[in-house]
Amino acid sequence: MESKVLHEITPLSEHEFMYVADRHKQEFDYPIHCHEVMELNFVAGGAGARRIVGDHSEVIGDLDLVLITSSNLEHVWEQHECRSKDIHEITVQFYLPFEDEHTPFHTNPYQTIYRMLQRAQRGLAFPTEAALSVYYLLKKLTMQGEGFRTVQLFFEIIYELSKYEDARELSTSSFAKVDVGSESRRVLKVKDYIRQHYMDDIRLDELATLVGMTPTAFSRFFHASTGKALSEYIVDVRLGYAARRLVDTTDSVSEICYTSGFNTLSNFNRLFRKRKGCNPTEFREKYQKTKVII
Repeated sequence: MESKVLHEITPLSEHEFMYVADRHKQEFDYPIHCHEVMELNFVAGGAGARRIVGDHSEVIGDLDLVLITSSNLEHVWEQHECRSKDIHEITVQFYLPFEDEHTPFHTNPYQTIYRMLQRAQRGLAFPTEAALSVYYLLKKLTMQGEGFRTVQLFFEIIYELSKYEDARELSTSSFAKVDVGSESRRVLKVKDYIRQHYMDDIRLDELATLVGMTPTAFSRFFHASTGKALSEYIVDVRLGYAARRLVDTTDSVSEICYTSGFNTLSNFNRLFRKRKGCNPTEFREKYQKTKVII
């Protein structure tokens, strides 16, 4: 018996743009899954449920709204401590080739939407006020029927959501297998170097030299550009790769620790628990429990 992530076959046909499901249910019972199309998922009355997106896990409140635009990013809402008997869920699945340079998404009027869709490759959780602001539009979308006006309404929804810059990226980019960001060439060059050498000892001075800056100036520049200290970013990348291997392989925790760039098992366990809320073994077991047995 082997446990795997369910690859969901969505109801969208080749020539359809969007599928909308509006349902009331008493429990979360669908396993961890991924799918080719993008998804906007709204949940009301689900307080206490646990949402897992990539290597990010958290217990949700009464309102939850998440956008996922990556085709291989695992996600699930599981029952956990949810006691509600009336969970309202609206799911919008859609196909939007926003990375294609020949689409309007690369033009100025679409910049906020494009940036949001990029960030959502890691999963994007919106604040409560955002969920409240589009709830009426989402409900209207479920009653709109097919056609051009439905698509117009959908674009109004994603445009409104793109205004919320405080939406939170969930999974680490290394776990989600995406390179998210439209940073300067210097930042992208450094991130690419870290992605290729995360298992090695990475020194500040060599990264600064890579982009022609002094170590002090580079530290300030990197933090201002990414919102994270360099050391914090490197740890996140390493933990993302480690989490991916915990899910996809049967390698031992100690082997994963050292091949992910950590020097000691104790430090790896401490940082993993601090960032993920559980130790590596618990993380692996939690994922196994939410997968499909085939």
